[in-house]
Amino acid sequence: MSDRSNLCTIRDFLRWATSRFNEAGLSYGHGTDRAWDEAVSLILPTLHLSQDIDCSILDAHLTQTECEKVSQLIERRVTERVPVPYLTHEAWFAGLSFYVDERVLIPRSPIAELIGNQFEPWVDTDQVHTILDLCTGSGCIAIACAKAFPESAVHASDISTDALAVAKINVLRHEVTNQVTLHHSDLFTDLPELKYDIIVSNPPYVDAEDMAALPAEYLHEPSLGLVAGHDGLDIVVSMLKNAYRYLNPHGILIVEVGNSEYALAEKFPAIPFTWLEFQHGGGGVFLLTAEQLLELN
Repeated sequence: MSDRSNLCTIRDFLRWATSRFNEAGLSYGHGTDRAWDEAVSLILPTLHLSQDIDCSILDAHLTQTECEKVSQLIERRVTERVPVPYLTHEAWFAGLSFYVDERVLIPRSPIAELIGNQFEPWVDTDQVHTILDLCTGSGCIAIACAKAFPESAVHASDISTDALAVAKINVLRHEVTNQVTLHHSDLFTDLPELKYDIIVSNPPYVDAEDMAALPAEYLHEPSLGLVAGHDGLDIVVSMLKNAYRYLNPHGILIVEVGNSEYALAEKFPAIPFTWLEFQHGGGGVFLLTAEQLLELN
């Protein structure tokens, strides 16, 4: 471990961590995009401090126990390339804090922006009563939808029992057990025969080429949540074939496909995908109406 004998304050450790991260050439993308923000997101939660604390607190001295704990996590971030949310067991999505560990992907979808806008102008918010989140993972999309539509019933499914265990932790944490129902299901296979106003999903969509090029940080995430066949489209194609059966006539399907956007558009040139734009960055998210899906099938 690098010498840290002269490190005493929170500010000292933030500076040291930033230097270590820059020196190591880490990859980011799990909530931050630069070394300083990565250091802040690791160190402050570890000390049970919020990231908007008064800056004067940064000059507070750490105890010996705190120094050891922070140092160990910084070292793991550098040597093992473990993403910060797995070290702190906290990730933020749509302004909400979620428990995460290596059983689920780390939330980072631009769909959060859509939820914050209550999916306007694509739906009449007064007519949203049922929502389905496919491939729910940590449950972040389902729970954020429940908060955005407090009168709605939200169903969330995943093929992974490990992921559903994490989602249950978050459902309990956010006190939405009366609103969010979890299902163990391979997409629509074992879902109840219900109709939804919104079906939303951030499914696995990484193709073989991108998977082979992923930085080490992303390999800590479960491959089940990333891999979707050679072209990244296996799961999305299944959704396109079956979603219309589960949508109300005015319903919409919203799916993130990331870099597989181009492969999807090329594979289905006749489908009128609406590719959504985001003020806060991100892309590769399409929208189709129930009517369009019915015509497709």
